Amino acid sequence: MAGWTYSKGLHDLGNGCFAYLQPDGSWGWSNAGLISDSGQTLLVDTLYDLKLTRAMLDTMRASVPAAATIGTLVNTHSNADHTFGNQLVAGAQIIASQKCYDEMKDIDVEARRQELKNWQALGDAGLFQHENLAGNFDFEGIVLTMPTQTFERELDLKVGDKALKLVEVGPAHTRGDILVHVPQDKTVFTGDIVFSNGHPPAWAGPISNWIKACDLIMSWDVETIVPGHGPIVQKSALRDFKAYFEYLTREARKRYDAGLSVSDAAYDIDLSPFDGWLDPERIIVNVNTLYKDFGATSGLSPVELRGWMGRYRRERREQAHPHAGHDHDHS
Repeated sequence: MAGWTYSKGLHDLGNGCFAYLQPDGSWGWSNAGLISDSGQTLLVDTLYDLKLTRAMLDTMRASVPAAATIGTLVNTHSNADHTFGNQLVAGAQIIASQKCYDEMKDIDVEARRQELKNWQALGDAGLFQHENLAGNFDFEGIVLTMPTQTFERELDLKVGDKALKLVEVGPAHTRGDILVHVPQDKTVFTGDIVFSNGHPPAWAGPISNWIKACDLIMSWDVETIVPGHGPIVQKSALRDFKAYFEYLTREARKRYDAGLSVSDAAYDIDLSPFDGWLDPERIIVNVNTLYKDFGATSGLSPVELRGWMGRYRRERREQAHPHAGHDHDHS
């Protein structure tokens, strides 16, 4: 099972399960899944814009004829890079957790578009968004398309004769994260409960719920884990992922007890055990969430978080490449 290639497009996991991957897995480059049996299909998540989602659906239909009509779409959580293509799965029942639905209701697509157009007005936060998204994603034409069925805790589904279980494990990454478990295929589509080869951002927390979610997946008889971002992994990868949260919890707690601010604590924590993981600037989000978990009554706002992440990333890049000049890197 080891050795899945990490290349863009549809990967056949066997027995009617497919993963759609988008390297490099950084901001906005999410994965999706397809489950097919007896002429029926279920899609796990859409992508960040209409062009990317359309290309994915075309690829799926070319490989899996039954995907011409997708009966069910499951949104693993509310983030736009997993939901903004929903309108293209016309006629499908769209299932999500109730908390995901509640969070999606608050998404303002037009405000997103304006923020990206007028990024300079938002200072460091706008620059960070611009560097991550500009040129990669196009939010024109997107109509927020909401789930049509919600559930709490667990939901059993069938695709053809194949049994699936949707299991709510949030709040963690977002308020309403779920896992899509296909027991007979020893496969789980995790949404953003797993980032492989990247730092996960815990927007909602508590982090303890994320650690529990890792334990739950590790307790299952699964061989193939399709993360929300990054390469397909095996269960062994979850040990490192769980260790990341445990390490961060210990290190943030010391600095919280010592009275450090969120940003000072984030800068002070040594991330060398996770060298090579993408997006280390997400430590800012995670320390902010951990401080709330520890009882802090105030934290950084979303705009402040983005601004600090942008500064952190620039400073880290300058440390790594001190003579590279100070032009902004738009990679």
